[in-house]
Parts: sequence; structure tokens; C-alpha cells
Amino acid sequence: MIGFVIRYVVIAVVVMLIPKYVKGITVDGYLVALYVALAMGFLNSFVKPILKIISFPITFLTLGLFSLVINVGLVYLVEAYIDGFHVNGFVAPLIFSFIVGMTNSLVGMFTK
Repeated sequence: MIGFVIRYVVIAVVVMLIPKYVKGITVDGYLVALYVALAMGFLNSFVKPILKIISFPITFLTLGLFSLVINVGLVYLVEAYIDGFHVNGFVAPLIFSFIVGMTNSLVGMFTK
């Protein structure tokens, strides 16, 4: 249980830091960042696997590049539901999802 809390607090801190380095993303506060981290975790756990199964043919045809579109779409879905989190463009949410994913992987290695 403590690993879960540590993981999402670290991801929330990263979500707060990303807008300082990536233009096109704004986060209004730490509580918003925590909500974004929880929403991204929920969507990556439950919605993303379903989307990957449904979009397997197009992902196969594009040699895996369509999975980037799925990641950007999930970031925009989080933006639609959480007030105070705003995203513009395609590259900014792509970088955002990459950084959050890498952070999630790194923290996951240490909190098992």
C-alpha cells in the first residue's frame, strides 16, 4: 500500500515539473497534479489495454506508431475530465506521456 502512495506522489511531482520544461502543458496546482497522476494510472491500467486490443490491426500496420496516438488520446481524455490541467498540440502530450511512463517504470522498480 505504501508503494502505491509513493508511486503516485512521485508521479504527481513529475506532473508538476513537466510544464516548466514542456510548452503546451499547464497544471494549476499540486492537488490537480495528484488527480492527473491518479487518472493517468487508472486509464493506463484499465482503458489502455482495451484500446490496444481494439486497435491492434492499425498498430500492426503502422509498426507500432499508432500506440503513440493512443497515449496522446489518453492524455487528452485526462485533460477533458480534470479541471486545471490543460494540454495543447500533439508533441506536448506525447512528451508528457513518455516522461510519466518512464517515471512510472523507474518508481515501480524501486517500490516492489
